Amino acid sequence: MKKTKVICSILGTLGILMISIGMVLQGEESLSKDGKIHIQEVNIQNMAASANILVHEESNTKDSEDSLVLTVVEMETAPASIIVPPRIEAYEGMTLEELAAKLDRNLGSGYIAGKGYLIASQCIQKGVDPYLAVAIILHETGCKYNCSSLVRNCNNVGGQKGSPGCNGGSYKAFATLDEGIVGFIDNLYRNYYAKGLTTVETIAPKYAQSSAWPAKINQYIQQIRAN
Repeated sequence: MKKTKVICSILGTLGILMISIGMVLQGEESLSKDGKIHIQEVNIQNMAASANILVHEESNTKDSEDSLVLTVVEMETAPASIIVPPRIEAYEGMTLEELAAKLDRNLGSGYIAGKGYLIASQCIQKGVDPYLAVAIILHETGCKYNCSSLVRNCNNVGGQKGSPGCNGGSYKAFATLDEGIVGFIDNLYRNYYAKGLTTVETIAPKYAQSSAWPAKINQYIQQIRAN
């Protein structure tokens, strides 16, 4: 039987250690007349496949009871697995990041520039239409360009009323712009969406006195969606 060799240079690797143990466990033992145990054949094909080992089988040409029959194995470097995360849609076929980028394109370069992700995440979390929220911000507080003094001085987007008052007035003052944005979207959720007022037309009578308000907000929404 033709003898084969095991490559010694890879015995130190974890893969060969696993195979070596497997060969002992899976080997078929037979007891000869002289009382010695001989491993006649070791099947490592299955183990090799799971351990990324390339197995080269050799044919037997001569019988020999005192020969340990092994196959030559070589380590084969497996390509690294590439895990592609699932695409999670947040709004109208867009991911949260894509929606945030779209909102940023409509927020301009003024005081609220770059707040698209905060607005998008808050709206999706609370179930508020992000286009409608941005449309109100752009219209009510002039943030299509550089925002009104109410936003720049008191971080109040959307014209929210309450206390503490901005400069002693009826409009609420917020410590930071982020707090003002979160408060605005929370106000839309609690006082409108949670009460079934989810469209521009149903929100308008409570939010604004002007009869032209719905048309202006819808125009902004169309611009945001198209940009």
